[in-house]
Amino acid sequence: MTKSVGREPLRRNSRSNRARILATAREELGRNPDVTLEELARAAGVVRRTLFGHFPGRAALLEALAEEASETLRSTVAAGPKPTEPAERALAQFVFTMWPVGDRYRMLLALARRDLGIERVAAVLAPARDEVTAILERGQLDGVFHSHLPPAVLSAGLEAMHVALLEAVNTGAWEDDGSRIAVATLIGAGVPEKRASAVAEEVAAAMRATAAAAEDA
Repeated sequence: MTKSVGREPLRRNSRSNRARILATAREELGRNPDVTLEELARAAGVVRRTLFGHFPGRAALLEALAEEASETLRSTVAAGPKPTEPAERALAQFVFTMWPVGDRYRMLLALARRDLGIERVAAVLAPARDEVTAILERGQLDGVFHSHLPPAVLSAGLEAMHVALLEAVNTGAWEDDGSRIAVATLIGAGVPEKRASAVAEEVAAAMRATAAAAEDA
């Protein structure tokens, strides 16, 4: 009994160290993709042995970050817009919901080719890509998005724009709370600028109201 009680604080401490290391890695790798594990350990406030106890090497650390990002994306997509939501609103809501996730894990973009590999990053992004493609296909059928590109191709183009803007955030050249990227995404899908701005504002207001109601509940 005593041994079991004694182990629990150790397990909590281990989980806390692991979470702190991952959080530090997200920040430090975003600033410098070449940061060493020793430098990460110092930044996280743990000794080198503790970091290597959780992550035997750089590949293990990056895979843990990729898996964390994948789980976050899956849960965010699952909680995203309902299929009954009009396509233009659904797309704006999706962008508002996903932008903070992309901002949190934008360092993975810098590591995609060199460390993680295109296939692994594609697997992480697959749920988001599928959701956007479905929204775009629905919007094209409804006539609110342009149809001169197939939904999957249009989705890839919009994703490339998001990647470029996340990189701009990464370098400090630009910042956004999701509002401007939501408008830009709607315009890229074929919604006129004034309508895109109005939809983005409506969706942002609705999401704020929902969040406020949840806090009061």
